[in-house]
Amino acid sequence: MIPLVFAVAQMWYAVPLVVSISLVYAATRHEEAGPILQHALRLGIWIVAFMAVVFGILYLLSLGAH
Repeated sequence: MIPLVFAVAQMWYAVPLVVSISLVYAATRHEEAGPILQHALRLGIWIVAFMAVVFGILYLLSLGAH
């Protein structure tokens, strides 16, 4: 089992991935900086929320495995 400190440290790898994916995807849809940043923020929130839901489901499933 991975100690909690290392598990939290691994989650920091998701931050640049979410930011870069959100910015690139938003830049493919818009040309001006304002709409790109607005779309990237909405998409970043959507990605983080989706990851949290998946984490919650996996966590609940892991509780039943014990």
